Amino acid sequence: MSALDPAAGPEAETAEDFYRRVLRRLFLTMVALALLLAPAIWIRYRAAEALSFLFGGIVAIANFYWLRRTVEALGRAFESTGRKPSSTGVVARFLLRYVLIALVAYAILKGSAASLYGLIAGLSLPVAAILIEAVYETYRALRAGL
Repeated sequence: MSALDPAAGPEAETAEDFYRRVLRRLFLTMVALALLLAPAIWIRYRAAEALSFLFGGIVAIANFYWLRRTVEALGRAFESTGRKPSSTGVVARFLLRYVLIALVAYAILKGSAASLYGLIAGLSLPVAAILIEAVYETYRALRAGL
């Protein structure tokens, strides 16, 4: 039975519940990866790369959170009015995220060009979290018999 199948009964998960659960797991996975990988990077490389990784991870997690909130706000605004929301706020938030990334990259590059690898790895946390989530959901689907 599908989670969206009305015949599945009251215990069936709604699409909104599913997305909320996935987004929460993605956020927690990114935080866990940042906390677990930073010490390993510190040991394998140097403190500068580990700190750059953490800064990149913080920016990536904040960016993910802001993007989620923006999309939810746009959805609520469209749902309540039936019209396309103003793009000024959306563009401002979009640009703010990239200005933040640019400022962090500039600060890190001023310290050491080698630390850029740590920053890029940290900014890649959402990609790793999405891959982990995809494997997890595939496992759940196969276990449930599709």
